[in-house]
Amino acid sequence: MAYALPPTLKGGFRAVTAVTPLLASAGVLGIVVGLAARDTIANFFGSIALYFDGTYKVGDYIVLESGERGRVEDISIRSTVIRTRDDIFVTVPNSVLNTATIVNESTPRWDRRVCIEVGVAYGTDMDLVEETLLAIAADEDLVESHPNPRVRFRRFGDSSLEVELLCWIDAPVLRGRATHHLNRAVYDRFREVGIEIPFPQREVSVSLADDAIASSLTRPAADGPRTDGHATDAGD
Repeated sequence: MAYALPPTLKGGFRAVTAVTPLLASAGVLGIVVGLAARDTIANFFGSIALYFDGTYKVGDYIVLESGERGRVEDISIRSTVIRTRDDIFVTVPNSVLNTATIVNESTPRWDRRVCIEVGVAYGTDMDLVEETLLAIAADEDLVESHPNPRVRFRRFGDSSLEVELLCWIDAPVLRGRATHHLNRAVYDRFREVGIEIPFPQREVSVSLADDAIASSLTRPAADGPRTDGHATDAGD
């Protein structure tokens, strides 16, 4: 026995049937738009997270995981612009920075430590080395007087005694210039006071394993001249 749908239900069924393709299309469109905007949304929330975390601000000097170091020039919703020492502008998406390890050289204070590594020859007067290095730091205008510069004897190297001069500068941007000045001063002052900066040296000893090797080195060639005082037979 067949039952007929009331006219009202028939109309509603036709309406649902007509709307279903539209809803399906809207769902597909939403997925496509969502995938296309995924990076934009990630960058947006990344910028919010960076702002509330206080990771860095415009003017700070930061170091990225890739090794890039520079000054933060601009922070937008999508990305952060960093200016390197070579005046190259690097644009990094905020979503990347939000999940990366960032070293902020501008916090908690501007003072930054500079480390000058130098090796001196074995037998050198270490008191003279320390006195000379501290005098170099005191004469350099870019070096801060507080914290006080210090010298550390780190290790016994293969060819030298390895020493470090630790001192502080006012801002990260001065690191390259201060390192240059200090390295020049160390080289010149060490030469003046007679402190030797050695270079790696290697001693190579060659020994013959046995008499067979020694004889092979002195044995004449098969068709060469005889060394026993007899002429070589041409028919041999």
